Amino acid sequence: MNNDLPRWATAFVMPMLNLLSALLVAALVIYMLGEDPAESLSILVNSALLNPEGLSYTLFYASTFIFTGLSVSVAMQAGLFNIGSEGQMYIGGLGLTVAMLAFDQTLPAWLLIPAAMIGAALFGALWGFLPGYLQARRGSHIVVTTIMFNFIAASLMNFVIVKYLIPPGEQNTASRVFAESGEMPRLNTWFPSLGDTPLNVSFLLAIAALVIYGVMVWRSSWGFKLRATGLNKHAAHYAGVSISKMIIIVMLISGALAGLGSVNSIMGSTHYLSLNFVGGAGFIGIAIALMGRQHPVGIFLSAVLFGALIQGGFDLSLEKPNIPTETFIFIQGLIILFCGAMENFYAPAISALLKRTKG
Repeated sequence: MNNDLPRWATAFVMPMLNLLSALLVAALVIYMLGEDPAESLSILVNSALLNPEGLSYTLFYASTFIFTGLSVSVAMQAGLFNIGSEGQMYIGGLGLTVAMLAFDQTLPAWLLIPAAMIGAALFGALWGFLPGYLQARRGSHIVVTTIMFNFIAASLMNFVIVKYLIPPGEQNTASRVFAESGEMPRLNTWFPSLGDTPLNVSFLLAIAALVIYGVMVWRSSWGFKLRATGLNKHAAHYAGVSISKMIIIVMLISGALAGLGSVNSIMGSTHYLSLNFVGGAGFIGIAIALMGRQHPVGIFLSAVLFGALIQGGFDLSLEKPNIPTETFIFIQGLIILFCGAMENFYAPAISALLKRTKG
């Protein structure tokens, strides 16, 4: 249906209508909880976007979501629905931690930080390679395998942390704290107005990743082959594209991007590996890829939106006790519903309106 619609309608109008629909339902829920939706929205926007410190937290959360959104998006470009970014980010955090625990006492920061990032990317890529290989060589469905690999990753990480990484005498299910040389530089060093927040250089790396993604997908011959594979695998095959090779390469890239999402969470904030540090960021990446239409600008705006919901929702729940923090998990679910499962809900109405306008 939406193939008949112009680009501006599918890329901008439909996502905005879907988002507004989700927010309207959320406003109804807030009203039923006994609070004023307009006042609540004002508090959320002020806390997450207008206040410099709140904006800093919003961008901090968005930094991780950009990487997981890119992870899902690059796979979607090849026609693959990678639901495994959660597990790939989890295993990426393990790769980062292995590098840190091995070298944080000996390497300087300018070598240690890149080494940890490479560890995160490599481990994430490996976890993405396995379902990619099974799809390309054995015909296993990527959705099924990536879902299962999320559970395997969670169980594996629980075993590794409890068995090997908890320091002797400690009760917290986490590794030891890394050396200060392994901390990502924070942006408030250069911009004091941001306040004492964890926003760090990972945000700039996420922006760079968006630019590289855009150039590779839309301005390179490999990107043309990637998109051709996603649009029509049979036509791409007859044009000389090795579909199995493309699937494996794409899943390696997808896993590496998800693994890099752990850099912001661990090196930029906690400075140690903890149980379930991912906190659903991989699944939020699915919503970001769908809502952002796999476009760099759309991914950035969607990541900021979800970051704002987390930051603004936390402050709103403090000011309005009637609105629990779980409400914003519900709102995230609404956005996923309208922008994912019901993304073409408004397409017939927009198509009919355009035909009447032309007529």
